[in-house]
Amino acid sequence: MSEDISRILHSLIETAAKKEELEEGEVSVTFVNDAEIQEINRTYREKDQPTDVLSFPMYEADETEIEVFDEDEPLLLGDIIISVPRAKKQAEEYSHSFERELGFLLVHGFLHLLGYDHEDEKAEQEMFARQEEILLAHGLVR
Repeated sequence: MSEDISRILHSLIETAAKKEELEEGEVSVTFVNDAEIQEINRTYREKDQPTDVLSFPMYEADETEIEVFDEDEPLLLGDIIISVPRAKKQAEEYSHSFERELGFLLVHGFLHLLGYDHEDEKAEQEMFARQEEILLAHGLVR
């Protein structure tokens, strides 16, 4: 990843965190090819196909679990994995920049780490509206 794109994405995560009122936290972002993301998708989601982005939240507590955090350490949110070839292809398909597509995928993955999903129409509308709001606030428009 170029230094310019890395800077844009780092700044975008900061914008998203501010919009979500998250004061500090840590996210791991990994860029891979289609074969690598397919392997991860097969291993962890039992879907033997490449995808554009995967998110693995660090914490997914249910009602019976107690969340324990060390106040002296940053909150570990989880991992985001993005397929670079898929991002390039989708940027062309949607007629916008590669940076905008990477930004969209990064914000999408980040929101998943924070508990957003798109399992039903209402949740999808909420998540996608929030994504667009963050991208617009950051200046990454279509």
